[in-house]
Amino acid sequence: MRPRGKAEGRPWLRALEVLRNCPSVIVHAVLLMSQRGRHQESKTKLEISPSETMKAEEENYKEEDKEPKSEDWRPPSVFGAADLKNRAVGLYNIGQTCCLNSLLQVFFMNIHFTKILRRISVPVCGTQKKNNVPYQMLLLLEEMQRGKQKAVSPRELAICLLAHRVTMFVQYDAAQLFLTLWNLLKKQMKNPELVEKLSDLYTIGVQEHLACQICSSETKRNSSMLTLPVPLLDSGFYMLKTLEECLQCFFHPEELTGHNMCFCEHCGKKTPFRQCVKLVHLPQTLTIHLKRFCFGRSAYIHKISSCLPFPQDLDFNEVLTEQQCQAYDSEKAAWQYELFAVVAHSGSTSCGHYCAYIRSLTECKWYCFNDSLVEQVSWDDVKSTYGHSDLSWGQTAYLLFYMKKHPQ
Repeated sequence: MRPRGKAEGRPWLRALEVLRNCPSVIVHAVLLMSQRGRHQESKTKLEISPSETMKAEEENYKEEDKEPKSEDWRPPSVFGAADLKNRAVGLYNIGQTCCLNSLLQVFFMNIHFTKILRRISVPVCGTQKKNNVPYQMLLLLEEMQRGKQKAVSPRELAICLLAHRVTMFVQYDAAQLFLTLWNLLKKQMKNPELVEKLSDLYTIGVQEHLACQICSSETKRNSSMLTLPVPLLDSGFYMLKTLEECLQCFFHPEELTGHNMCFCEHCGKKTPFRQCVKLVHLPQTLTIHLKRFCFGRSAYIHKISSCLPFPQDLDFNEVLTEQQCQAYDSEKAAWQYELFAVVAHSGSTSCGHYCAYIRSLTECKWYCFNDSLVEQVSWDDVKSTYGHSDLSWGQTAYLLFYMKKHPQ
């Protein structure tokens, strides 16, 4: 048996070599073959007044000049991908990268995230630059901000992700890929202050309660979450009717009986327990994961395409009860949110396509980012992602991103 080379024994290395050596002509051929499900309605392109953008830049410069410049300081450019002087820019699909493209657009349209990204430390050597996810995202953002093309390729970022053994060119679950990207960003940001800011921007704080129903002994544990994974079905497998009902179901106490009983140290045996999660802290950008892919009564995963309305404005003080919260009044005063983005999925569990509906924080207008195609849309277009039980291949909202109205 002849010895295998490095690339022969490792599929991800072979994919990396193929992508590195892939001519741009072939890449763009893949792009054209990968485009799916475009909107037929003609829309207007995103444009922002240069004067407004320049004013925002000047104010940002003034604020930065008042503070001492750290070693990782970067000159501010513009706020985010939305604040372009020419037009919005899409991302080419280089082979089943619609999920990655949608999430990147959500990141880049968030001015709070791009403000953190612009302050990262630039890696020293070439290899570190190629393998640094935050830096590659920054380069991609700057290329998009130049606005010279209608779309750019995320090829270099894809190569970077392959180097971290993130499988590319496959069907992805958006919630899983969002967690993967966020963990890589957090891991490779060397500045502790930026890591803390990134955590504050996205991390949800909860407190888990587990109480024995026999002796009433209770254990509490604080933990953090990147998303709220809310169910679309109740305990009886009946479809919930609104997002508010899904949130209430997530925080509803659960009785652990029968085979689900836990061992109680005080009782010395397995006893029935009551388990619940209480909300402690909500971040600036709140991510809600609608669990449309789940096990039903059968042993197979299926997609729930049923209609689930979600509001533009969401107040957690009106959704949750006092018993479901474990936060101070000052914290709860800022729990008023406005919808910022929707990552929608069309298709089935085995084959599908992602796109993102995002509201510009500067214009307050909605846009659809469908790989290389970017179009202005209406709120009715966003509502079309509610879902419909008779349209299994239609678009359904999968990730909801809400932004705080009045951050502390």
